[in-house]
Amino acid sequence: MIALPLLGAAILLLGGRRTNAWGHYLGVLMSLGSFVVAVLAFLQLAGGRYSIRLFDFIPGIADISLLVDPLSISFCLLITGVGSLIHIYSIGYMSHDPDRRRFFAYLNLFVAAMLLLVLSSNYVGLFIGWEGVGLASYLLIGFWQFKPTAAAAAKKAFIVNRVGDFGLLVGIFLMWTTFGSLAFGDISGKVGEASQGTLTAIGLLLLLGACGKSAQLPLQSWLLDAMEGPTPVSALIHAATMVTAGVYLVVRSGFIFEGAPTAQLVVTIVGVATLLAGAIIGCAKDDIKKGLAGSTMSQIGYMMLGAGLGPAGYAFAIGHLITHGFFKANMFLGAGSVMHGMNDEVNMRKYGGLFSVMKVTAVTFIIGYLAIIGFPLLSGYFTKDGIIETAMHHNQILGWLAVAGAGLTGFYMSRMVFMTFFGKRRWDSEAHPHESPAVMTVPLIILSVGSIFLGGYLVLSNRLMLFLAPAVGRPEELPVFHWNSVAGLATLALVAVGAVLAWFKYGKAEVPEVAPRGSFVTVFARRDLYGDALNEALLMRPGQWLTRIAVFFDNRGIDGLVNGLAATIGGSSGRLRRLQTGFARTYALSILFGAAVLAGALLLVGNL
Repeated sequence: MIALPLLGAAILLLGGRRTNAWGHYLGVLMSLGSFVVAVLAFLQLAGGRYSIRLFDFIPGIADISLLVDPLSISFCLLITGVGSLIHIYSIGYMSHDPDRRRFFAYLNLFVAAMLLLVLSSNYVGLFIGWEGVGLASYLLIGFWQFKPTAAAAAKKAFIVNRVGDFGLLVGIFLMWTTFGSLAFGDISGKVGEASQGTLTAIGLLLLLGACGKSAQLPLQSWLLDAMEGPTPVSALIHAATMVTAGVYLVVRSGFIFEGAPTAQLVVTIVGVATLLAGAIIGCAKDDIKKGLAGSTMSQIGYMMLGAGLGPAGYAFAIGHLITHGFFKANMFLGAGSVMHGMNDEVNMRKYGGLFSVMKVTAVTFIIGYLAIIGFPLLSGYFTKDGIIETAMHHNQILGWLAVAGAGLTGFYMSRMVFMTFFGKRRWDSEAHPHESPAVMTVPLIILSVGSIFLGGYLVLSNRLMLFLAPAVGRPEELPVFHWNSVAGLATLALVAVGAVLAWFKYGKAEVPEVAPRGSFVTVFARRDLYGDALNEALLMRPGQWLTRIAVFFDNRGIDGLVNGLAATIGGSSGRLRRLQTGFARTYALSILFGAAVLAGALLLVGNL
């Protein structure tokens, strides 16, 4: 499963231009082959689990071995299945790019690294895959490196993720010193031997790593800038790979968080804060990809909330992750299809009325939209509402905040649909929108089918919860989905209110082609809640001042002492050198003067 896309990446990168003509097909075949292996592994699993030991990595400490269980295989099917559809779509989207072969090599590398991350049976293998995902994201976000904004976005994603990775690495060190092992099975059996404080510290360090990868507060600032990469990259990062890694880490490490209630509470707080922040950002973005990025940030927040609720929330978190993989990939690729037909224009204020000329893209996008807002009987209705209802039973404050986030989702996603596909046409004279080729629309159709049916299949009869139980545990009481619960009805009502408000503001009313300045709240949202300004104030500016102080101390202190001593010696030697004239009479006079001084001193001492 891992070797096929890794081999594809190696062939395409090492083969060079000789693979240009067929490299993209090889990339697709390797991803599809990995998906076939994942399906076979799923069929072989039959509700159990098995491991495959490959080799020693650090003798006596860690080996590289793979764990195939319900949790890892769920991710493998998502990564390879949705990833393969994104590969296929990319054939059409990147058809005119001269570096298409290299793009597919990076896609293969991304898939291989993510598979290693979720299949590893210990934290060492997980960390290697974790860093591989970080490398692949850097290469893909900055793929169009000739654009300064893309190069800057890649560096930003890489650096922000290193902050989270530092937390994960320290957490791994702490687990080794505490438990003497880094294997999931060994640690889960020894959790009771650790103190509450140690488990809390490990949990918070793991959460820091998860926040970096999954763009959760306070390490979310890289995600929206990452839209500078090609649109298939956005779909892969947001739907099947990178941002889901943090959720996987928290759920896989559930034995740590269940033993540390404080850390578990912090996970839920971070999730709720992020789902609201992402939704607020999404309400004010005119760039269609950045609007979807804010949506991803918010939906991952829902998953984090579910992951922090323990065994009762794990299945809903993973279920929402899987369904989100389908409808978010559907919408990102749909946005790419719109851009393909609109000369790469991303400003929704220059769209409008595209439904009539891009019917397949519009219909599939709208299906994804209905799924993400939780329209009854579509995928998001079952998974996201399951998280909200579980949160409501756990803590009503968290539950009602999650309901508020659903209302905001109804507004900003409806806004996106109305501005893009309905209303007055606001195209530039140079734009000639048209439907994308079949190689791009067929993946959209397949993803939209999953967006409709997958949620109900996973959640009803607790099918996913029972399947995951051997890997993540089973709650004491299996939940029953209530369509008429207070939380469910309140969520539907707020979603409807949000959609209606969006219709009056962006569907019925004329949308100005230039965004008005708006209120302070609007500006606050457009500037990503001043996340970059906060990072600049708390991290960059203090770092600059510390650097200036260090430079001043180095120049005026250390260098000043050394240079001052050298100048003193050099100056005094220069003055003393003037006494050496080379004339014998001068030296004789000096000797006479010295002798007179010495004789006078001796006479003075004798008289005393």
